[in-house]
Amino acid sequence: MKRLVIVLFVLIALIGTFTASRTPGRGAALMPGEVQVSAQQTRNLNVPKIPFDSVPDYFKYPPTMNLGEVLAVAVNSKGHVLMLNHPGSATSGPLYGNATTQLLEFDETGKFLREVGHGVYGLGYAHGARYDKHDNLWIVDKGTHTAMRFNPAGYVTLNLGRRPEGPDEPDYYRGNGLGRGGGEGRPAPQHVDGNFRAPTDVAWDSDDNIYISDGYVNSRVAKFDKHGNWIKSWGSRGIGGPHANENPGQFNTPHNIGVDRQNNVYVADRGNRRIQVFDRDGNFQRFIVLNAPYDKARHPVLGNLNPNPPDETQPWTICITQGPTQYLYTSDQEPGRVYKLTLDGKIVGMFGESGHEMGQFSWIHGIACPSENTLYVADMNNWRVQKLILHPESAKPSTAANR
Repeated sequence: MKRLVIVLFVLIALIGTFTASRTPGRGAALMPGEVQVSAQQTRNLNVPKIPFDSVPDYFKYPPTMNLGEVLAVAVNSKGHVLMLNHPGSATSGPLYGNATTQLLEFDETGKFLREVGHGVYGLGYAHGARYDKHDNLWIVDKGTHTAMRFNPAGYVTLNLGRRPEGPDEPDYYRGNGLGRGGGEGRPAPQHVDGNFRAPTDVAWDSDDNIYISDGYVNSRVAKFDKHGNWIKSWGSRGIGGPHANENPGQFNTPHNIGVDRQNNVYVADRGNRRIQVFDRDGNFQRFIVLNAPYDKARHPVLGNLNPNPPDETQPWTICITQGPTQYLYTSDQEPGRVYKLTLDGKIVGMFGESGHEMGQFSWIHGIACPSENTLYVADMNNWRVQKLILHPESAKPSTAANR
């Protein structure tokens, strides 16, 4: 009898050990088909603060060209800078539904060169701008549900998606699953291959396949080949959990997208406070979170003070450098910092804070990183683009509550 009891205890202990080893996030080897998701991300304590300069009066244009909200910035192989500007219309309406997109190109010294795409049908409320490796300019338009390619001369050479026929009624929050307005909380319609609903950004892999973050409504990644032919999509609307590390493949506003040299796809899952990384077939790889400590009592530039602020802040942007070692730059709304990360998600430096002065930011909506230590940021609510020069050689450790 005693031998039987001993055998039973040994079996129970072995089963418990095996079960613990299979619990996701404990560092165990994964069984086929399993996904590694940690129970809670390790805090990034004492992240170095990178000194930087914001170049004053870098962009040169006449006072008749005052900028509105700048949602994106891109740099081509010549060093030319493209601003995606929302000037609005000062003297005509309606305020709701007012088409407002202007693409302004500056040379490598900051001198204004030209406006690109004036009057193009697909431009209504553009959201993302990127140059591909061939210096084609791509514009992703949230308002017209399209993505357009302009060749270096400025001609449209490819259109993806389709602008709704006019007259179009205001339907942004109708049936998109967001639950805003008079009873519009019903589920979003099923995704339609080749169509977008409020897309946000674009990226390419080494074979020029096209990836669109789609976006405010569809909550997915759409993939096309280099000719614009539909391949597939992945993702659906869902929540990320209290520490932003649950439900891989579910999105709440995939806001920016990028691809590294190993063809990993990085998606800034803004509403879920995380970056999700996939292979180019849509298989989940890992989460990246912005969890460096910050002063949670500091009042934000826009909005009320959050009585229960999370440890993880919202990544809005994706920019991956192209130097010998690739780094990921991203930014958050509050506390308004820019972060430099290794591609596996370690925060190696950060800088900045929200505010209105030079070197401060009010909703960075886009980042261009032509080199590791030169950035252009679309400082949306400050109505400007800032050119930043980083000095990582002078970086100093931060403290737990350092902004």
